[in-house]
Amino acid sequence: MSSDTSPQSPGHRKPRVAVVFGGRSSEHGISTVTAGAVLRAIDRTKYDVLPIGITRDGRWALTADEPERMEITDRRVPSVEQLAESSDGGVVLSVDPSSREVVYTEPGAVPKALGEVDVVFPVLHGPYGEDGTLQGLLELSGTPYVGSGVLASAVGQDKEYMKRVFTSFGLPVGPYVVIRAREWERDEATARKRIAEFAGEHGWPLFIKPARAGSSMGISKVDSFDGLDEAIEEARRHDPKILVESLLRGREIECGVLEFEDGPRASLPAEIPPVQAHDFYDFEAKYIDSASGIVPAPLTADETAEVQALAVAAFEAASCEGLVRADFFLTDDGRFVINEINTMPGFTPISMYPRMWQESGVDYQELVDRLIQAALNRPTGLR
Repeated sequence: MSSDTSPQSPGHRKPRVAVVFGGRSSEHGISTVTAGAVLRAIDRTKYDVLPIGITRDGRWALTADEPERMEITDRRVPSVEQLAESSDGGVVLSVDPSSREVVYTEPGAVPKALGEVDVVFPVLHGPYGEDGTLQGLLELSGTPYVGSGVLASAVGQDKEYMKRVFTSFGLPVGPYVVIRAREWERDEATARKRIAEFAGEHGWPLFIKPARAGSSMGISKVDSFDGLDEAIEEARRHDPKILVESLLRGREIECGVLEFEDGPRASLPAEIPPVQAHDFYDFEAKYIDSASGIVPAPLTADETAEVQALAVAAFEAASCEGLVRADFFLTDDGRFVINEINTMPGFTPISMYPRMWQESGVDYQELVDRLIQAALNRPTGLR
């Protein structure tokens, strides 16, 4: 294994950062790519690093510290299974707040202590990692971690409740309707009728989305009833609860939020221009075909200030910590409408969040360092 996992005296060692990635969601591969970029950026003169991958079936695996193996190759994303040191060994984090010891076990072998972890940098995307589940485990263990806590992570993952929170704080959101699993399974005809009434009020096309997925996974754009059932089936493949949204005509604008010592600040915004050969900014446009945004976005000074203020307001409304990417539409009639926030945005080499902060004067390595330091300095428990 490439990384140094030998135990060291707490008083005579660098802080150890566990980079946790992969996971059970459909964004497993992109999480692995993100982990490679973060591992490259961590200052090894300041920190020890322990890469921990979670396989698609949920096993916590010890992985090599080899970022070059975590890249998209021939349009294929990497996986933890390819990087794991063993096909059956497992990493166990203590849930005892008095100990942050990490133990590695293999069948038939004596467990091996890997030393303590001082902070976890979770780069998991989607359910079972970005949605508050991992954050809850870390809260139980009293381990500091990068990013938002349990509530904000859960709100940021569930697009329905995210919109409900934003609405309660007076932030502008677009029209939507939610179809829950029980509703669809109990009476598909009534669920379709609700969608039909929504289309009658707001018009076609509609976007059919999994309510709790990211990286544009499972999203379809449908122009009529002909493609509706197929789109619902695709969304439900990722999440039994789906979100139906109307088309907002305008420009796609993104803005990063980063927590500084004096509070959250917004980056220069970016614009995602229409992507040739793609109906919308889908997974392949983002990650495979390397569609690139415009940074900074060509906005007026007033528009820039407005979207920055809205991004920070969304961060505060959901009680976020550390970082957020806020996504907006600037409609043709000049209104900003918030689409969603992402509490653990992608950190791949082409990801918009680090690009926006690069243009705002915070380079990639400083960005990663700020997030780690903020987590180390933040109290655990209720705050």
